[in-house]
Amino acid sequence: MKPTTVTLPIYMDHHSTTPVAPEVFEAMRPYFSEHFGNAASRNHQFGWAAEEAVEKARAQVAHLLGCKPAEIVWTSGATESDNLAIKGVAAAYREKGRHLITSQIEHHAVLDSCRRLEREGYRVSYLPVDRSGRVDPADVERAITKETILISIMAANNEIGTLQPLAEIGRIAKRHGVLFHTDAVQYVGKLPLSVDDWQVDLLSASAHKCYGPKGVGALYVRMSKPRVRLVPQMDGGGHEKGRRSGTLNVPGCVGFGAACALAERELSTEAARLTALRERLRGALWTQLEAIHLNGHPTERLPGNLNVSFEFVEGESLLMALKGIAVSSGSACTSATLEPSYVLQAIGLRDELAHSSIRFGLGRGNTADEVDFVAAEVIENVRRLRALSPRYEMAIEESGLNAVQWGASGS
Repeated sequence: MKPTTVTLPIYMDHHSTTPVAPEVFEAMRPYFSEHFGNAASRNHQFGWAAEEAVEKARAQVAHLLGCKPAEIVWTSGATESDNLAIKGVAAAYREKGRHLITSQIEHHAVLDSCRRLEREGYRVSYLPVDRSGRVDPADVERAITKETILISIMAANNEIGTLQPLAEIGRIAKRHGVLFHTDAVQYVGKLPLSVDDWQVDLLSASAHKCYGPKGVGALYVRMSKPRVRLVPQMDGGGHEKGRRSGTLNVPGCVGFGAACALAERELSTEAARLTALRERLRGALWTQLEAIHLNGHPTERLPGNLNVSFEFVEGESLLMALKGIAVSSGSACTSATLEPSYVLQAIGLRDELAHSSIRFGLGRGNTADEVDFVAAEVIENVRRLRALSPRYEMAIEESGLNAVQWGASGS
């Protein structure tokens, strides 16, 4: 039965962006007008107050990642962090080698940075993933050559939620003396992490994926064992110890720090709550619908991620039918394209099935009643759209499978 206590619209697209948490907004508020100084102005109290706030925020981000505050470089977001990590390392170590390793399902900020480097004479190995979206660490090790200077593997995929075996890849990278970068944008603030446990040398993060503001990010850059060198990608006043020039977004930095502090307080309880809500949604869909497929790893995935393909249903049609419910057919950066998701293609989904996929991104504000409402709406509309599909009727007649058998085979 569909709950009647929910208020529309319902937001379930938290992998795209998250709302700024009230606690975060209140922390940021004074730095728009009361404490408006430039953190680089070190000769008066307005600048001192801004610098103090920025350094407190830097320490909050560092504490969540398990690193030193001085290893955090402020950026405008994850795209800049990825670009600075990959291009900055490539330029700094080009005399050592010109080979990089990444995976086929990375974010475009990583893939396009690698393609830019290829045009400049570098060589990049794009590793495949298995059907759950995981990179095989053995493939990473096999790809390493004497020319390899950087491995870049994301922590968690933004579409299918699959978590990568970073600790194992990190050990391989260290054994071969190769720098290791991870785009941890979807991971930070959702699950516990330690840069030392993963043995990563660079890590990209973004505030707006963990209840902070848009337009601010961070790049962790290891300062010892080894000390990572970067060639800055923007020239200017030499801010951030010469690694990233530009006047700092003081309210944004404060917000990112506050978001990290909030995440740290709620990390274990919120991850467990979201996992329970995700499984509640998954259970309702699998109980009531046949011919549906889970995309991504069944257990090694983000707590709030559920990516499902509904056979015989066009994903865009289902999105339009779910009025008042915000979900996604894929990555927010590519949701305007009609091309099938390259991530879903990489895990072996045929184009037709990739086009029928919906990504549910559960977050801090979602409730069990909302999950039940969304499940009921999805079930109702999938059945309605399938009733209009001659292919569905033909498949039912040809297969001879009942709903329970078919649903189990599609899991």
